[in-house]
Amino acid sequence: MSTLQNKSIYPPNYWKRVVFTFCMGWAIIWVYRSMLSPIYTEIQGTIGPQTNAAMGLIASCYFFGYTALQIPSGIMVDKFGQKKVLIPGFIVFALGVISIAFAQNLTMIYIGSVLAGVGCGTYYGAAFSLTAQHVPPEKKGIATAIVNSGSALGLILGMTGSSFLVKQLHLPWQTMVFISAGLIIFLVVWFAVMIVGAKNPQNVPTAQAAKTAASDETIEPLAQAVSEESKPKKGLFRKELVASYLLYFSTCYAYYLIVTWLPKFLESERGIQGSMIGLITSMIAVAAVPGALYFASLSDKMKHNKPKIIIGLEISSVVLISVSVFVPNAGLLAGVLLMYGFLGKLAVDPVLISYITDKADSKSVASTLGVFNFFGMSSSVIAPALTGYIIDTTGSGQWGFYIGAIILLIGTVVFTISSLTSSSKKAARV
Repeated sequence: MSTLQNKSIYPPNYWKRVVFTFCMGWAIIWVYRSMLSPIYTEIQGTIGPQTNAAMGLIASCYFFGYTALQIPSGIMVDKFGQKKVLIPGFIVFALGVISIAFAQNLTMIYIGSVLAGVGCGTYYGAAFSLTAQHVPPEKKGIATAIVNSGSALGLILGMTGSSFLVKQLHLPWQTMVFISAGLIIFLVVWFAVMIVGAKNPQNVPTAQAAKTAASDETIEPLAQAVSEESKPKKGLFRKELVASYLLYFSTCYAYYLIVTWLPKFLESERGIQGSMIGLITSMIAVAAVPGALYFASLSDKMKHNKPKIIIGLEISSVVLISVSVFVPNAGLLAGVLLMYGFLGKLAVDPVLISYITDKADSKSVASTLGVFNFFGMSSSVIAPALTGYIIDTTGSGQWGFYIGAIILLIGTVVFTISSLTSSSKKAARV
């Protein structure tokens, strides 16, 4: 397919539609992800008393299904296209969520959570490979930040919505689950109508075609990006990519530990009650949007300094997570969480994703993103259940937070060493 033919199947400014679609998609996904942890107590009113480890396993089951699909779904997206993978996946996602609403015991919730995770597992590679394909290279960082900001919005809606509806208005906990299922079904319809399904997702303009038509405004953004690359990029497990995968594992471990267990920590160890739990936790998401937009814009302007931006943000997160454990009152804790939101996982995500897509081979972007997210989300399977076990064993969540900070520090050190080694090799070649 020629460059012009490839372009003709897409409407004008299609990349903006793509960015809006996946921003909204992350919002709806995160409504589901964050809505259950504030209402664990109410859920136990239906299924009976459970240990903290057993309740934490609800999130781990979802992330197990989600993680298991990362690499297969990335491969399927590269082969069949985003639309053909997303729509069936989100139908399964909706069925999983609906089954949780009707669950009468913990086992049924576990099964529904795994099913929801499997369906949602089709999202990541599709979302970010589509943005990498259509967003102009000079806007890649900021576009990724806008897409990711949907997760911040969803976290706010999920946390505060379930806290308000269930704890304040005393509605059944299933109310929020049905709302989430309805939003997912809406998203399936949106994908069907708004995403243009190319017949061959790998048939993008070649580097030579991009060079030949460089003055033509109809050149695909991905082709322009390919034309700038002088050497082929092959392999999903090059050293610089592996270091990034390990860093994302540690970043996600700390983040999902906070998302899953901070509400419980606030209630049992800080004495905070009702909707204030969701409000304080959502401080992370409130600050994340400007943080993500700022650092993504900075990375677009300072393309060769992306590793330095990533390292600085991760070190800040280590400090803030460690400090959050012994902050004496709710006001100071809210301040620490605001800073973590601005400098933490949601802020570093767009820079990391932009860095990964820069390093990935153009023919396997979705597969590379799938492996990247597989490593990150593997930690989300471990963190909720392990932290629940730590709380059961020690009677406090403090050591869970400390372990999260230590793991994040280790990941940052590995990435830093890899980055310095890569820089030294480049300097030696020059």
